[in-house]
Amino acid sequence: MSESDTILSALADGVLSLTLNRPDKLNSFNEEMHLALRAGFERAHKDADVRAVLLTGAGRGFSAGQDLGDRDPRKGTADLGHTIETFYNPLLRLIRSLEKPVICAVNGVAAGAGANIAFACDITLAARSARFIQAFAKIGLVPDSGGTWNLPRLIGEARAKALALTAEPLDAETAASWGLIWRAVDDDKLMDEAAALATRLAAGPTKGLGLTKRAIQAAATNSLDEQLDLERDLQREAGSSADYAEGVTAFLEKRKPEFKGR
Repeated sequence: MSESDTILSALADGVLSLTLNRPDKLNSFNEEMHLALRAGFERAHKDADVRAVLLTGAGRGFSAGQDLGDRDPRKGTADLGHTIETFYNPLLRLIRSLEKPVICAVNGVAAGAGANIAFACDITLAARSARFIQAFAKIGLVPDSGGTWNLPRLIGEARAKALALTAEPLDAETAASWGLIWRAVDDDKLMDEAAALATRLAAGPTKGLGLTKRAIQAAATNSLDEQLDLERDLQREAGSSADYAEGVTAFLEKRKPEFKGR
């Protein structure tokens, strides 16, 4: 697949930075950007040099969601289910199944699918000026990109319904206090803090971090007995990793570990 300037991609210190790059459209998604972002996450799955992903947006916003100009009903009825099945669902599955940390830095408005993609990432930081909007209700649609799954699990049914039905903006500090995101930070410190976090995680025990992500996500649907068995199995796998051996050896030798991500 050819590269696209709708996604800026750079790899440094184990961190694959992916920047949504349609700032004139508030980084709303068209097909080209969908495919380019998917290619970025597919690379993260396959490339052992990628040990963490940092996702953000260019310009004054993170993402306004779908580019409605591409789905203008005046030009004919669009199959929105096809759009979700072809573009959004594969992306969400790539983010959730990637056994490497995905950090999201929300630098401005995150609306519709833009908000729900941010909520699907592992650790989400937002500028204090950022706003999250379940904009679907404004145009008669249902929250997608995992919104109806993540919102009630993160903040409960009452708040999830209120956000989805009213489409009222939610400020970053409230989103953090409700548990939708990890932290709200000063606007001018957002990218420095997000990059530092991504770099620190990329230097960590990638195997163990990935297994931890898998276990926590599985807990949403597992029984306690199933989760205890999963912890046993994943701990067995983690305990045979080179990173575990390095971590314990470094502890015993009173030095800083040098993890290799395997």
